Amino acid sequence: MKVYYQVVLTTCANAEQAQAIAHTLVEESLAACVNVVPNIQSVYLWQGSVQSDTEYLLVIKSSADKFAAIETRIKALHSYELPEIIAVPIIHGSAEYLAWLGAPDKV
Repeated sequence: MKVYYQVVLTTCANAEQAQAIAHTLVEESLAACVNVVPNIQSVYLWQGSVQSDTEYLLVIKSSADKFAAIETRIKALHSYELPEIIAVPIIHGSAEYLAWLGAPDKV
C-alpha cells in the first residue's frame, strides 16, 4: 500500500498558541515536522466586514491518513471560532524526505 503525504495549514493569533499546537502535533506523532512562520498578514472577510490581522502560519507535514486526528487536535487547542485547517497533498518529493515523513521516529 502506497503512503500519501500532506501539508496541513493553519493560522494562529499568537506565538504561544502556535508553539503549543506545533509541539503537541509532533509530540503526539501526528506530524513529522511543523514550521512556525511568524508575522504573516491575513486579510479576510468575517461576519460581513473585512478584517486584517497579524498571525502565525503553521506548515504541518504528515502522512495523509492523519488528517482527521490533526484536525481534531487543532480544534481542541485553537482559540479561533473557525480555525483554518486545510490539507494540500504532496504530489512529489525526495524519496528520502518522504520516507522520513512516513516514519520520523525511525531516523
